[in-house]
Amino acid sequence: MKNKNNLNRKAHFLGTKIRNLRKRNRLTMEDLSSRCIKIDAESAPSVSYLSMIERGKRIPSEDVLEVIASVFQKNVEWFLDDIPEEDAITPSKGSGGGISGMALEPNFLFSKEILQIAIPEMLSQTGTSGRQFAHLLIRAHQEHNQNHFPDLERAAEDVGLKRLPLSLDEIVAITKQMGLQIKWFRKTPLAVLESMGIDESHVVTSFFDPPNTIYINQIMKSQPQRLKYNLAVHIGHAVLHDKDGMKNVLVTGRNEISPLQAQNSKMQSSGMDAQDILHAWRDFECSFFAGALLCPKVPFRHMLDRNGYEINTAQLAGVSESVAMRRMTAASPYPHWHYFDAYAPGKLKAVYRGNGIPLPWGNMSMVEDPCQHWAVFRKISEPSTGSSAQISILNVGNEPRIYACESVKVQDLAGNSHVLCSGIDLNPAINAQGKDAISIADDLKQACVAGGGSSHIPKSIKKDLMSVAKILNINWVERGIESDARLICSRGAVCPRSPSCYQQCEVR
Repeated sequence: MKNKNNLNRKAHFLGTKIRNLRKRNRLTMEDLSSRCIKIDAESAPSVSYLSMIERGKRIPSEDVLEVIASVFQKNVEWFLDDIPEEDAITPSKGSGGGISGMALEPNFLFSKEILQIAIPEMLSQTGTSGRQFAHLLIRAHQEHNQNHFPDLERAAEDVGLKRLPLSLDEIVAITKQMGLQIKWFRKTPLAVLESMGIDESHVVTSFFDPPNTIYINQIMKSQPQRLKYNLAVHIGHAVLHDKDGMKNVLVTGRNEISPLQAQNSKMQSSGMDAQDILHAWRDFECSFFAGALLCPKVPFRHMLDRNGYEINTAQLAGVSESVAMRRMTAASPYPHWHYFDAYAPGKLKAVYRGNGIPLPWGNMSMVEDPCQHWAVFRKISEPSTGSSAQISILNVGNEPRIYACESVKVQDLAGNSHVLCSGIDLNPAINAQGKDAISIADDLKQACVAGGGSSHIPKSIKKDLMSVAKILNINWVERGIESDARLICSRGAVCPRSPSCYQQCEVR
């Protein structure tokens, strides 16, 4: 580093490394600046200059970098590109859910102008539609916030007054208070199908026709729980978006897309309309609002607590299993949840990973041979009814984690069977009891490996897990502990079983 130009060529990750170091040591910019002043007041950077360094807007002089390096007890060379430590540039997600992020460095390649060009090109080349990309963005936002959206919760509570359960008559009354009228239809208008890019193999359950009419499919008259949810979504559209003229269409059914539709889908994916993002976000807001209206957070939490988080709590709340299980992830005081909605053979229609559980694929693709040791996919092929609990061990970042889940098979209005699954990461709860979660998970993993992939839970581990289950007050965790634990893995990862499942189940 003889001059500033040499430093410029080697400092693409410098700002990111300083920011991550500062945050991991729980220092504010003011704290860091003060510590630099204590070491060398003349070369110490100001708070505003530190901000520009961290954002990649300025490259510090060698003297300034030496002061910063001294604060963190690092060699100056550690901050330069030649030291490619992944942990140093990976942003910490803190307590947020979802998977770990990546550093948007070098900064000049991740400018807004470049991304505006590169993202549509990437979507076009991968055949990803703008709407699919929007759902991915929203899911990452949802997981990062661990389903905590207090503004949407308050908006729903203002309308529903925290009543639980809400009867169909009460929902209809709220609909009328919003100035909305309900009409019924038997056959979906062609214009609505075309606007959604679907055919008659899908079931349109309801749609909003501006300025104030909700059209409901006649088949919903025999589905009061689903009817309440549909009306709640449209109420959300009225409350949050002021009936702004955008059509709000609810569709169920997961059928194969015809070749013509597939071709049209590929054509549509060649560009990304900003409206795709807006429509998808509004869909999410209305859906979340509907859940919060039907299952207000505090009353629903109390109901879940009284009933040990059983899935049949949905019946007490007067909602579908899907609504109840999704609301568990938002209402529970324990934040480390996941939720899946899976169709055969390997399609995830809905995904939420507030606990960061890794998945081999997301909700934009289908695989023919998913790992059948995941409870959600094993249950798809099982003829059994009712719910089932499972304890699973999965490596995450080379560390074993213990998950518990409950799955139930249901049918949508189009007659398709699918499996709903709610689950939690037990490691944080184990650590909260002063136990070593990684050590316990590793012992359980070794027992499963020795058992060919599954094993009775050893007594000592069962005692620790049962203690956690009692504290969490989740009945299906207790039921899962009484059954065999199973090894699961992400597709493409090293299978923990012997012989490997991938000897028969190779990626196609």
